[in-house]
Amino acid sequence: MNYSDWHIPISENRLTLGAARASLNEVGAKKQNIPLIVKLIENPECFIPGFTLFHGAVDLKTHDYIHILLGRGLLPEDEAFTIGYTMGSTKQVGKAEAVLFELVTRYLYPETYQFSARDINIFYTALKLAEASKCVALDQVDYAKLIGKTLQQARYRLRMNENKIRASYQTEKTLYPDSKASQRLLL
Repeated sequence: MNYSDWHIPISENRLTLGAARASLNEVGAKKQNIPLIVKLIENPECFIPGFTLFHGAVDLKTHDYIHILLGRGLLPEDEAFTIGYTMGSTKQVGKAEAVLFELVTRYLYPETYQFSARDINIFYTALKLAEASKCVALDQVDYAKLIGKTLQQARYRLRMNENKIRASYQTEKTLYPDSKASQRLLL
């Protein structure tokens, strides 16, 4: 399977988080293949311990868990939503921080990692959705304790509102009919 085809939809509830992560291991990016600037911006391990440039920065494994729980694949739109939702779940991202992140992803990231205008719109949608939710801060979760839980159980424990996420996906699907990532969200 190609990374662009990997996707576990949000409707998948019986698979365990551990089993879902194992399927992602087969196609996901390896730590050593991620460009340095992306690591510096998104991964707290690359900075001074306890300091991150952006709220919601997580290591690659945690980022993968969040992709899975949100029912997102690995395409740019999926990355934008996953990062936006993670940042928004902290309830600490101000307008200046969001705009700075947008500028970094649009202009400083290597071309294959850059966010398009569509990706930025999806990022902001996810940011606002998570800020308005009762979801726990996803960057603070000990995912090792959720490995044996089904995706439904894990989402429940993290207070992720599946109905609101699905409603957002329906809107995204309508807005972007030419997007593979957006069209497969509600399978």
